[in-house]
Amino acid sequence: MRVFFSMMVLLLSGCQEEVQIPDPVQLTRDAEGFYCNMIVIDHPGPKAQVYEKDRDSAIWFTSVRDALAYNILPGEAQHVQVIYVHDMGQANNWDKPQVSGIWIKAREAFYVLESRKRGGMGARETIPFRDKASADDFSREFGGHVVAYADISRDYILGDENEYDDVED
Repeated sequence: MRVFFSMMVLLLSGCQEEVQIPDPVQLTRDAEGFYCNMIVIDHPGPKAQVYEKDRDSAIWFTSVRDALAYNILPGEAQHVQVIYVHDMGQANNWDKPQVSGIWIKAREAFYVLESRKRGGMGARETIPFRDKASADDFSREFGGHVVAYADISRDYILGDENEYDDVED
């Protein structure tokens, strides 16, 4: 029986397909926001690209917060493989972060929440940074507090309380 069980485990493990995680791609003028259908590159602040299993191209978002909402809303994301976000610690400026070379995995980033800076559509943003020190520096300058990906509350992502308060131009 033990031999049969071992052979079954070996057989089943061979059936698992290796999942290839796509690399981030350069943001171009062809990228349209999933929710707004606007040109992503024309919006200020950090952007996001989402890859789902069995989909050939990225799903683009004008704000990181929208991509995170997409990932948790029932009926939206189906099989997300990876979410890439701008590392704003490497961005040349807020209004036009680079289109390539500064993408990081969303789950590995630190985020500034409740800052005075607003995302691509003028709403609160979850502002990503590769390292906590850069996030801390940003929060000292623009307010807010730093959290890890796992600590971003559902209420912050989906809520709209104080949505447009303390906006910085």
